[in-house]
Amino acid sequence: MLNASDLRKGLKVQIDGNPYIVTEFQFSKPGKGQALYRCKMRNMISGNQLVKTYRSNDKFEKAALAERNMQFLYNQGDEFHFMDTENYEQLFLSREQIGDNIHFLIDNMEVDVLFFDGMAIDVTVPTFVQLEVTTADPWAKGDTSGNDTKPVTVETGYELQVPPFVVEGDKIQIDTRTGEYVTRVKE
Repeated sequence: MLNASDLRKGLKVQIDGNPYIVTEFQFSKPGKGQALYRCKMRNMISGNQLVKTYRSNDKFEKAALAERNMQFLYNQGDEFHFMDTENYEQLFLSREQIGDNIHFLIDNMEVDVLFFDGMAIDVTVPTFVQLEVTTADPWAKGDTSGNDTKPVTVETGYELQVPPFVVEGDKIQIDTRTGEYVTRVKE
């Protein structure tokens, strides 16, 4: 069991039989009485938001989650197929279950799939991925005032801003937590 004082951003708890992740957290200690913990949580299955305030003596059950290493095989329409690397069992997830990670999935990528009661509910991609630039506008010489960036599209269809020296065919490293350019990969 967890106490309200254990609450923090990113913690996964179980409320009314459903797994929730804490997305925002505020602590306040009024002059009199108990400390208050105001939390914004997201249901990891339905995606619904929940805002609640807890007192310091409130208890929580830790979410019974399991994580398995899997390999992304391919997508077929809105179904994304994964294979367990230990027992070769296959499963598929919907576009909604994968969320923004869809922009960073490439064939044969190793990912961690999160399970709750035997049901896959979330995918964690590596923190940094290397993707090839498929579309990049040319850079005009003289466009160097300040922090210039230009939009590019990578092999997964994701668009992001990069420095002007990145050209079509380059491999770039992207931080999957923010979706931002990190560096150009030298081969």
